[in-house]
Amino acid sequence: MPAHHAISYVELGVTDLVSTRAFYEAAFGWEFNDYGPAYSGIKAPDGEGEIGGLNPAFTSSGDGPLVLLFSEDLDASVEAVRGAGGVIVEGPYTFPGGRRFEFTDPSGNRLGVFAAA
Repeated sequence: MPAHHAISYVELGVTDLVSTRAFYEAAFGWEFNDYGPAYSGIKAPDGEGEIGGLNPAFTSSGDGPLVLLFSEDLDASVEAVRGAGGVIVEGPYTFPGGRRFEFTDPSGNRLGVFAAA
């Protein structure tokens, strides 16, 4: 189980899931969990769990990937982000395996927070 509020997952926006997945398989030997045509999870090096994902629903950007933090209590994390001056930009919403929300910090950086189901 990831540590509460630790960086746990990095999500890359992709324009072409199939070719991007093939690139990372060939270039770095990454392995994936498929969730249909809309998402591929990047398997952890030890094969247990995931460390990231390829998401065609997000625009790829030279500004960087979406960094995700793990939360033991998603609703409390939403309130903590709001209380600290962050802006919730999406969610909370469900996804296969849990719930998540995304926010921007005072500098405009976008991050996500998720909790396991």
